[in-house]
Amino acid sequence: MSKRIDVEHLNVYYGDFLAVQDVSMNIEPRSVTAFIGPSGCGKSTFLRTLNRMHEVIPGARAEGKVLLDGDDLYGKGVDPVTVRSMVGMVFQRPNPFPTMSIRDNVLAGVKLNNKRISSSDADDLVESSLRGANLWNEVKDRLGKPGSGLSGGQQQRLCIARAIAVKPEVILMDEPCSALDPISTLAIEDLINDIKSDYTVVIVTHNMQQASRVSDKTAFFNIEGTGKPGRLIEYAPTSEIFNTPQKQETEDYVSGRFG
Repeated sequence: MSKRIDVEHLNVYYGDFLAVQDVSMNIEPRSVTAFIGPSGCGKSTFLRTLNRMHEVIPGARAEGKVLLDGDDLYGKGVDPVTVRSMVGMVFQRPNPFPTMSIRDNVLAGVKLNNKRISSSDADDLVESSLRGANLWNEVKDRLGKPGSGLSGGQQQRLCIARAIAVKPEVILMDEPCSALDPISTLAIEDLINDIKSDYTVVIVTHNMQQASRVSDKTAFFNIEGTGKPGRLIEYAPTSEIFNTPQKQETEDYVSGRFG
């Protein structure tokens, strides 16, 4: 299911404001790519362009190309809802639907896409998705209970199960561990390592140690100052970014001189 992403000269605007400038990169399938950089540098905005989630903000638009195995996600007639079923998103804070059971939370995306599914197929999908999110053994005896009753780390894994259930090709994660304790964070990092064999995973993180632990390649974004657009400074294998960066800006950031 995993697919390659090619981004070509992407500019992202909010109204007249240029938020991200001229980003080009190739993201390999079955890999984890991390975006790092100081607050306000455009990394989360850029992440959201990979499944057109930025478009939910009035006035937001993108110029350039985002290709998923060669198909332009911004091509004429492409439905953003279809894009988001192929490129799933896990947000910063766990957001299970509070009135839904654990089971219904997993199936929410499938039902939203109007996919007909038998009860037995739904049961199988719930189990496979929860197993894929390393959550099945913890919740299999309380699938009818509200998802909001789980711990923060469990809720985030439930959200990952919900994303997996619609069978995407890519999973985007916007600081998925920022609201979690260290043990829950480790569980999510282990899960990211597990699912990259089936999906292309892209993660935004402020935690550079996390980026070094989970990612195969890392992209460093930066901003020249308030009101300036975010830019991609350097993109390379993670070991190179943290050990032998080519740009002085990158070295200053990963060594803690700013940010």
